Order: sequence, then C-alpha cells, then structure tokens
Amino acid sequence: MAATAASSTDAPLLILGGGLMGLAVAHQLARSGQPVEVLSRRRSEAAGFVAAGMLAPHAEGLSGALLELGQRSLERIPTWVAQIEADSGLSCGLRPCGIVVPFATAAERDVYPTAAWGEPLDRQGLERELPGIGPGWQAGLLFRQDGQIDNRRQLMRALERACVEQGVRFQEGVEVLELLREDGRLCGVRVRDAAADVRILQADTAVLCSGAWSAQLMPELPIVPVKGQMVSLQGPREALQRVIFGPGTYLVPREDGLLVVGATSEREAGFTEGLTPFGQRQLQAGVEALLPAASQWPPMERWWGFRPCTPDEGPLLGPSAMPGLWLAAGHHRNGVLLAAITAELLAACLSSAGCTVEQQGLLEAFRWDRFQAFIAQA
Repeated sequence: MAATAASSTDAPLLILGGGLMGLAVAHQLARSGQPVEVLSRRRSEAAGFVAAGMLAPHAEGLSGALLELGQRSLERIPTWVAQIEADSGLSCGLRPCGIVVPFATAAERDVYPTAAWGEPLDRQGLERELPGIGPGWQAGLLFRQDGQIDNRRQLMRALERACVEQGVRFQEGVEVLELLREDGRLCGVRVRDAAADVRILQADTAVLCSGAWSAQLMPELPIVPVKGQMVSLQGPREALQRVIFGPGTYLVPREDGLLVVGATSEREAGFTEGLTPFGQRQLQAGVEALLPAASQWPPMERWWGFRPCTPDEGPLLGPSAMPGLWLAAGHHRNGVLLAAITAELLAACLSSAGCTVEQQGLLEAFRWDRFQAFIAQA
C-alpha cells in the first residue's frame, strides 16, 4: 500500500518506543511543556515489563563511567518516583531493601569491583541477613543503598498514567519502518499501523527508545538482543527481606511474598521467542543454590524478554549521527536503574536551555560513536 503523509505545522516530538525508557523520557518532556507523542508497536515486549526491577549499581559490580551514571540515577530515583506517583496517583512499588551479593570465599568478596561501597559479611552475617541461604556461601557484601522497584506490576502502569495526565499522546500498535531524512536531517518516520496501513508522520525531532530493536532502524548502532528467561514463585510474605544477587541468578522479593527469579543470558538466541527447558532448569538450579527452601515454592508466572546490549554494556545517550534524532537505548540489564537519569539527561538536551556542563560530561562517555572499531567491522 502506498504511504500517505500526515502533516502538521506543529508536529509533536516523537518517542520511538513505548517501553520504560520511552515512557520515562516522554513524561519528563511533557512536564516541561513539550508536546510529545509515543509510537509503540507492542507494549508487552518492552524490557521494562520483563526486568526484575533491581536498582543495583553496586551489587552489579559496575565500574567506571557506568558506575557513576548508575550512582547518579540511584540518587535521583526517590524524587523521580515521587513525581510519577504524584502525577499518576499510583504507587510505583519502590523498596530500598538493600541487596546482598554472596561469595564462596572471603577472598572473592574482597576483590569484588564495588567492595568498597558494601558492608563485608561472614557466614554468620549472611545467615542474619538472608535466613535459609544455601550452605555453599561463606561470605558476602551488603549494599544497603541498593534496592528494587516493582516495574512489572506497578512502575510501568504508574508511568503510563503519569504520561497521560501530562498530555502525552499515544499511538499503539504502530511499527516504525523507516527514519526519513531531508538534507541529512530527520524529517519524519514511515510507520505501519495495526490495520497494515502505511503512512508518514512528519517530525523534526525524535528520541529512539526502541530497546533491542533500535539497530533495525539505525544499523550503525551496535545494539544486539540478549534474551533472558525469568520465573516468579510465591513464598511467605516475610520469608526474604533483601535481594540476593548471586552469580547467574538473582532473587528479588516483593512485599507480598512474590519472588522474582532471573535471569538467563542467552547471547546467541537473537529474537527467538519462548521458554526453553534448559533456561528454566538453570533458574531452578540457581534458586536451589541460593535459597533451598524457595525451590519448593509454587511457580506463578514464567516469561522472557530481550535486553538491548552494546559491546561495553553501557547505553547510547544523546545525539545520533542524524541531526534531529536523539538516542536513549542500549541499557542492557540496567534499564530500570538508569531510567531516571536517562529521562533527566534527554529532557535537558531537548530543552531550550540545553544540557549543563555536568550533564554534558555524563553524556560524553555514552556517545553512540564510541565503538568506531566495532562499527568498522560490522
């Protein structure tokens, strides 16, 4: 079908992707008075719905610029969440519960990249913080400053409501097929809607928030999908108070006793959908090693998703190679953590005042073209 143009003299800023990052950026822009429209293909596939919601720059053992970005975002999250809750009237499920990273030996604990930010635990300390932890763990680090948010059941719903209350417009079931240029600059996008009609939306400014699918629109972006499978178990309400961040498996307890277990890391799976017996056995083995009693808790839900991964596992933030197109993509396993700072930075970039010197410094480490050697080989 031939494309038809939908023109407008005051076209809104387009957000390409309706997942967590797209909603976070849209909400921040709308609060500043910017007309915003979100194009979303299928909300359920967004990484924000499938992640465990850990806020864990220290427990993850991040380093360098990514650790700094994560720490800045962690500092902002309480205010960011309060803003969303005020705009939406809904709770986001934020829990500053602390995270414990267990180790087989004290020597392994002491060389962890972020050990300086944690409290060292011996076996007795582990048992105090994590009653019932498996016998294979003899040491640990407690990061009291890290926590979690119930992204799957609360944050995404609250953020969507907050966007609506701030006047953000949504087009659901819309797939962006192509970025359109005029004299090298973004001038619009070609989209296909749920009825298979193809049309053109004019826009001179857009933010690419398409997660693992971002490189389908801009092949020069080194973003690939990393599939992850997850499961949730229903346990007693007070059975586990801290998040356990084990090697290859993490256990995230919600307030109602639901235990979110994640996640496999399947780099060769591409966009292959569905659960696999191997992946589910891997999660079960992780539960048995970390918290043996939880292996007997009934499963409630099983799901999968695709993390958007770059070569250094850091996001792509700021301007792209195409004037008018901005990037908020490639957050890998730290999207929930980095949503607050990403929204702040992109909203600042797109404001009339522009970024501060400090914000420009944060963005510099996450330029899209920092992988020139990778791009040259692609």
